Formats: sequence, structure tokens, C-alpha cells
Amino acid sequence: MSTTAASTASSAASAASTPEPLLAPDPAMPPHRRRRRLRTAQIVHRILLGIVLIVQVYPFVWLILTSVRTPEEFAAGNPFGLPASFTLDNFARALERGNIPTYVLNSAIVTVGACALIVICGMMGAYAIQVLGFKGARIVRAVFLMGIVVPVQIALVPLFIDYSNIGLLDTHLSIIIPLAGFALPMSLFLFMSFFSYVPREVYEAASIDGAGPYRIFARITLPMSLNTVITVVMVNAIFIWNEFVFANTFVLTEDFKTIPLGLQNYIGNMGKTDWTATFSAVAITVTPLLLVFLALNKAMIYGLESGSTKG
Repeated sequence: MSTTAASTASSAASAASTPEPLLAPDPAMPPHRRRRRLRTAQIVHRILLGIVLIVQVYPFVWLILTSVRTPEEFAAGNPFGLPASFTLDNFARALERGNIPTYVLNSAIVTVGACALIVICGMMGAYAIQVLGFKGARIVRAVFLMGIVVPVQIALVPLFIDYSNIGLLDTHLSIIIPLAGFALPMSLFLFMSFFSYVPREVYEAASIDGAGPYRIFARITLPMSLNTVITVVMVNAIFIWNEFVFANTFVLTEDFKTIPLGLQNYIGNMGKTDWTATFSAVAITVTPLLLVFLALNKAMIYGLESGSTKG
């Protein structure tokens, strides 16, 4: 009797632990209806995928096509159609009108510096809170996570006054520091989410072998977190590369302008704007980040999945 009950409980537990497919076929449904239902679901899925693809890809394709279109054709013809002729003069005018290499260099310095601070502080903070643990760790975590909902605008005036007093205005650090600070809570959350799924036995075994917290971090935590690091870097790099508010507030001269701030030079007064040259400048500035994203997108997706599901 007990054996039967145990086997029944074991079968029920295994059945409960086995997830059912989301689109499990109904045995009572005729085969032709099941095929029709599956075909309808595939059609709807492809239509939705096509809509998303058009919304995401079409603006970039239109940007590239417009950047190689002649100004006369853009002004007189159909701006949303295929160009009748291709020209690279727009890129030459874009490089002459603005100092694009300087804008790209400044954006790269700000992006790399801010991402380095975000990764270092985020990883160490998450490691201390989630892995090592200490008295009041939950309170510290709650305070950090509250920073996710804090708007960046409230810090502009205080930071401007402080930067003026210490001579930090019109520098790369004046943009890097607030960008890293406001991006840190979300990055801390991503790292803590990943660290929570690392088995405690791994750290306990390393401690038994005589490894201290710093060695565990360098030999175990850091190598395992590589995909999460890439995810944090890419998520923040996209935002930092296109950031305008802090750069517009703290940058005063042409030498430290980032890409969004430098693109203002292409907008003329009284509606006199060379749009084809402007779009060419935008195409030049978005290309580096796009190439990096395409090269690292698999690691980024894996990092997001590893931080949201327990393997």
C-alpha cells in the first residue's frame, strides 16, 4: 500500500514538474482543424514579425538611402522612394561642416569610461550584496534599486553648481560621472539577478580549498559573468552613445561635444538645413555602435536570458 502510494506520489510529482507546451494539441480536435489552427498561428506570427521588422529596420534603411540621395532629388522628388541616382558628396559636406571625428572620439571616451565605471561598481556591489552578504544588505539593495525611478533632471542644477566650484565643467568626467551614477542601479540589479542563480556550493567549495573573497571573485565570479558584462555594457552603451541632456548641460566648447550635441551644428536657421548632409552625418555616427552590437548580440541575448531564468 505504501509502495503504491509512493509510486503514485512520485508519478504525480514528475507530471507536475514537467511543463506542458504552450500550444499543446487538443486530442479531441480533428486533425484538419489542428492543422488549420497551426497554420493560422504561423500566419499571425509572420505578420507580427514583419511589422516589427519594418518598424525597426525601415528607419535605418531610409537613413542610408537618403544619405546617398542628391539634395535636388530629396527636395523635389519622393523622399520615401528609392533614389534615382547615388552620390557620396553628402558625406563630404557632412565632414566639412562638422568635426565628426572629434564628436565620435568624445562619445567613445564617454561611453568607454562610463561603461567601465558601471561594470566595476555594479559587479563589486552586486558581489558584496548577493554573494558575500552583510548586515543591512537588503536595505542597501533597496536604496540602490530606488535609484531606477529617479529622473536625471533633478541632478542637473546641483551638478552644474558643484562642477563650477571644482572646475569640472567642460570635461569628459562631467558627463561620465552622472551617466555612470544613474545607470548603476539597473546594472546592479542585472548582476545580482545573475549571481543569485550561481549555486552556493561553488563558492563553498572554493572557500574550503582556501580561496578568499577576492580570489573567488577573480577566478569564479568574473569568468562566469562575461556574458552578463557584455549585456550590461551594450544596454548602457546604446543609451550613453545617444545621451544629450548631460552633454548639453555640462559641455560648453566645441572640443568636448559628443555626437548628439555636435549634430546640432547641421541644423540651420530659418529652416535652411542641408538635410542630405545631416542624414549622412547621422549615418556615420550610428555605424560604429551598430557594428559592435551586431558583433556582440548573441552574447547580449545569452546574458539577458541567464539573468532572467535559472538554468
